Parts: sequence; structure tokens; C-alpha cells
Amino acid sequence: MKKSIALLLLASLCLYQYFSLNTPDQDPYLVTDYSRLHPVKVERVVQGREEEQLTHLLQEARTNHLTVSIAGQRHSQGGHTYYKDGIVIDMTSFNRIISLDPIAHQIRVQAGATWKDIQDAVNPYGLSVKTMQSQNIFTVGGSISINAHGRDIRNGSLIKSVESFRLLTADGQVKQVSRSENADLFPLVLGGYGLFGIILDVTLTLTEDEVYKVSTEKVTVEEYSRYFTGQVQADPDIHMHIARISVAPDSFLTDMYAINYKSDKDLPLQQYNELKTTEDWVIPTKLLFHLNRASDWGKNTFWKLQQWYFNQQQQTVISRNNAMRSESQFMDYREAGKNDLLQEYFIPVAAFSSFVQSLREVLVEDELNLLNITVRHVNQDQEAVLSYAKEDMFALVCLFNVPLSDQGQMKFKRSVQKIIDQVLAHHGTYYLPYAAYPERQQFEAAYPRYREFWDKLMEYDPNGLFMNYFYEQYKEE
Repeated sequence: MKKSIALLLLASLCLYQYFSLNTPDQDPYLVTDYSRLHPVKVERVVQGREEEQLTHLLQEARTNHLTVSIAGQRHSQGGHTYYKDGIVIDMTSFNRIISLDPIAHQIRVQAGATWKDIQDAVNPYGLSVKTMQSQNIFTVGGSISINAHGRDIRNGSLIKSVESFRLLTADGQVKQVSRSENADLFPLVLGGYGLFGIILDVTLTLTEDEVYKVSTEKVTVEEYSRYFTGQVQADPDIHMHIARISVAPDSFLTDMYAINYKSDKDLPLQQYNELKTTEDWVIPTKLLFHLNRASDWGKNTFWKLQQWYFNQQQQTVISRNNAMRSESQFMDYREAGKNDLLQEYFIPVAAFSSFVQSLREVLVEDELNLLNITVRHVNQDQEAVLSYAKEDMFALVCLFNVPLSDQGQMKFKRSVQKIIDQVLAHHGTYYLPYAAYPERQQFEAAYPRYREFWDKLMEYDPNGLFMNYFYEQYKEE
């Protein structure tokens, strides 16, 4: 087995080096995001550094009739962080840890701070974040803007962790926003995609760091909903959970494995809480993932190796901060003419198996190159105006390898719209940070409070100072 793995790693490394040498098909003088779908010329990109500077930038944009877009790590894939001929404010340098109150379990950070920055600050105090994406490379402001979710199954989406934030609005005012102060802005900015202003800093509530024993179980798509509600959600000591569905042809969208993180209070935190730089499986997985793109054999092999690896990890012990600390930029595929693009669908727990069956039919019929499906659980959230979790949902994070040509994109867009039809038929929703393939009527069906969102945006920014391609795609005319 070890010899086979070594040979696969060598082959993968060759592919990795080949793909890394290919130059992306992008004009270096144009701006885009991770998707590489809509490169455009902008007026300029400005590093955000000081509050006064940001205020002056908005004044300049109003005077010169320019638009403003706000960028973090630019991993959104639908043009949310830039707009043609406008000013792009890059907030990654606006990244100080302002204060930490270990007793109150609160931290205040500038919007450009990453989750890694927060983890580094809170870990010595035995504290941890409640909710974040599976990777810690993203900025807090960006995560707030998409109302992110992650592996934690007890604390809900990110909006539940936010105590307050300060917002620089289109009229140049700085407003303190919380559930009691300027409260109407709170559920609009959380999941507002940078359209209501510049998030300056955020106060987050924290939780205790703790030690988990990790276990992996095989399960089928058909039984997964019952398994989750009966064995995972019903066990109060399981605090984090993630699952994967097979995309291998031999077990396509039928087999799964689930990973559970169960708290063990008998294990001393200080023995396990030294922060790791990266998970030890990331580098070989990145290399092997290229095989997964290339062929059915690669998909079958990659699935078998995943199962083998996680079987070896039974009863692994890990701290909460380390379980939430993947620093790797897993999505770094750069072949010219193609890209790996995400789509994400939220499906009611009881409808999971039925939806996966309908998804399988579209994928097979349209011959889509699906590389991975990760399943997470998201608690119901009625607070955010553009809430994606109208009830307890499973989030199916789907990674596709797709062509960037006009013809290839048109074909993929039609396929996504067919999938969205099935999502809506199963009373689900889809995630908005990704490429805007769904039609406007699909957006309006998935997000019934859309009119409230647009009406409030006109109230706070009547001249459209803040702009991006999500706004352009879905705004009512």
C-alpha cells in the first residue's frame, strides 16, 4: 500500500508541476476574483490603511461619480469584490487586533484581520472562535459579508457570533451597529456582500477551546439524514461534523463518510493546543487531487485513498483551534481555459437523499466534471435578511472543473440552473458568494426577502456608491 501511495504521489507531483507552469489566461492589467470569469479594468486598487483615508476615498468617489467595491482575499466567485471603472478597496492591510477580553470571551478586530490572526491571538487564553469557514485564510470582513458557516453544528452561521461592528456608510458616517444600535443594518450587512458600506471593525463572541476525539464512519446517502439526526445531532458531545459524498464512478453519489469531532473533557487541553501550521494530509491531497480532475480512474483512486487515510485517523485527538486551522490554499488550480468553481446548495435535512438523487441525474445527463462534495450542517437562521437557512439544512459544497470559454460557460450555466430548479423543488436555497449562474427568478424564489434587501439598499445608498456584479445581476430594475 505504501509503495502504491508513493507512486501516486510521484505521478501527482508531475501533474502538479505541469499545471503550475501553465499561465492563467488573464490580462495582468485587469482585475478579477478567484473565478477568473469577468476580468475588467478598474480605476485603481487602493490598500485600506486608516479610517480617515477610507472616508476620504468615499468622498473622492462621490465627487468624481465613481463606484466603490470592497475586497478581502477575493475568493468569492461572482464579481462581488470589484466593478468596472470603479475604485477597489483592498482591506487585507486593515488588519489589527484591537482588543481581547478573555473574561468576557470577546475580541475586536479590524475587518482585514484573518481567522488565523484571531486564532493566534486567542489560543494562549484557551479560547476559540465559534464559527468560521473550514480554512482560516479569509478576512473577518469578508466572512461577515457572506455570513459564513463551517464545521461547528452547535453555534449556527457567523451572524450568531457577531456582537457588533462599525460601518462606514455611503454618506461618510461611521455607525456603530448591533442588535440594539442601528439595528436595522445588522441583518442587512451580515450577508450583504459589501453593498451597505465598509466594515471597519468587528466584535465577536468567543467560545472555549477544547479537545476532540475524531472518528470516521461510513454511511450511504440514503441513510445519512437518519444517521445525522439520530447519532450526531442527538449526541451533545459532538460539536463539529463534516461529511463527504463519493464522486467516484464506482460509488457515484451513493457512498459517504462522516467525520465527527467529539469533546473529551478528560483530556488536558495544554497537551494538544499547540497550533499547527497545516494539516499533515494537505500537501499529498493537493497533489492527488489533480488525478481526480483528469479521469474516472483518478476519481476512484482518490476516493479510495481518502477512505484509507481517514480510517487511519480513528480516535485522533485534536484541539478545536487546530481542527479549524487549515491554512492551505487548496483551490489553487491555474490551467489556462479552465478553473475549479464552487456552487453550494442548502437542502432541508429530510430532503437530502431525494435531492442527491435528482442532482445525480443532472450531473450524469450533462456530463459535468464534479470533483468533490462536502456536506455540512447549518442551523436555522431567520435573522439575516438574505438568509440561506430557512430551517435546519445540509449544505452541499460542490466543486466543479469547468471550461472558461463562452460556449463552455453557457453550457455550465444551463446545468446549474437545472440544479437550482431541483433545489427549489426540494424547498432549498443556494449560496450567493459564487458565480451568478442562477436566473433572477430563481434568486427571488430562493431569497423571498429580496425586495426588503433592495429597498433598504436604496435607502442607505440611493446613488449606488457601493457596487459589484452581484448587485448588477440581481437588482430589480
